[in-house]
Amino acid sequence: RLGKLMRVAALVRQYPGWSMSPQTPESNTPVAEPASSPEPVSAPLSIGPLTVDPPVVLAPMAGVTNAPYRSMCREFGAGLYVSEMITSRAIVERHPATLRRARFAPDESPRSIQLYGTDPDAIGGAARYLVEEDAVDHIDLNFGCPAPKVTRNGGGSALPFKRRLLASVVRAAVDGAGDVPVTVKVRLGVDDDHLTFLDAGRIAEDVGAKAIALHARTAEQLYSGNARWETIAVLKNHVSIPVLGNGDIWEASDAIEMMRLTGCDGVVVGRGCLGRPWMFRDLADAFAGRPVQGPPNLGQVAVTMVDHAKRLIDHMGERGIRDFRKHTGWYLKGYPVGGRIRGSFNQVDSLSQLEDLLSELDPTTELPADALRLPRGHTHGPRPVATPDRWLLDPEDEAVAGRDGLLAVSGG
Repeated sequence: RLGKLMRVAALVRQYPGWSMSPQTPESNTPVAEPASSPEPVSAPLSIGPLTVDPPVVLAPMAGVTNAPYRSMCREFGAGLYVSEMITSRAIVERHPATLRRARFAPDESPRSIQLYGTDPDAIGGAARYLVEEDAVDHIDLNFGCPAPKVTRNGGGSALPFKRRLLASVVRAAVDGAGDVPVTVKVRLGVDDDHLTFLDAGRIAEDVGAKAIALHARTAEQLYSGNARWETIAVLKNHVSIPVLGNGDIWEASDAIEMMRLTGCDGVVVGRGCLGRPWMFRDLADAFAGRPVQGPPNLGQVAVTMVDHAKRLIDHMGERGIRDFRKHTGWYLKGYPVGGRIRGSFNQVDSLSQLEDLLSELDPTTELPADALRLPRGHTHGPRPVATPDRWLLDPEDEAVAGRDGLLAVSGG
């Protein structure tokens, strides 16, 4: 085991261009010159008392943005790193597994959590508990998830259609959170016939939310087609609180371009960083106007994979290596490693086996130029949205559709 660890760790020393940190002006580390210099966007993002610089947020993703992954992303670059989506009802009922998922590493700051719920009492109670326990510095509310198990209960991206209910839920969170800032994340709406993002922005601002993030797709689109960045600009012109853009940020240059085109105050990165925690280093460099490093070779990817797996094992015990399996395809996305070995990574059941498989790769293999923008994570859609019976008839109806369940789904 020690010999294999030393061989894998030695890979990074062969490639001095690899860095876990953003470039600094005095750094002598070689970087890949971009096709054109990015336009610097240096204004930090203010969310109540919090300052986020660069203005970059890691999107909540179930089974991904746990403490180990958040810590890796944070080491690559500064920003705001949001937890997996947590069900407010489970917080109120002190569900042990949920309370464990809501914990942060000792060195995490600021501590950011995303809550899901449809019941104002549950959302308010969860926010109050987290603040009284001094457990968070920022609360985000999920009104963007398109998963059927969420929308059919009137939650996620279905909830903003009910304007009064939305106001009650956000107000309850703001009141429960006190001085801790509350933000919301939404989609454009249920579908093109039921767009809700402008009403949601106005309501969120009116009841005290400090910022709003927009995934520029409808729930019906899921993750298909292109994000409609122009709608982010429309929302920015509609509210005075900060607006964050989300959707189709695959490279650091996309974040810069989104802010240039829309005037948004920050960006939210989700699928684009799957298997690429170093994307936050690239974003930090791009926002500072520094050259962005080229993608890592397989030797550098291997070092990061072992690091990630070890953190998951430390966090979860031996089941951490099984949890890591889903990450292997994202880390190897675009690299010519062959179908057989890809399948073997999907079945890895020990750190030793992972190291053995990595030792079979050619560490000098580079990512092909046309592979950098390959989509990661969900790509499915469009699909009709499941909502409660008669949900889309009356936007002023304030009734809660159903009891919040114990969910583990994407933050949308």
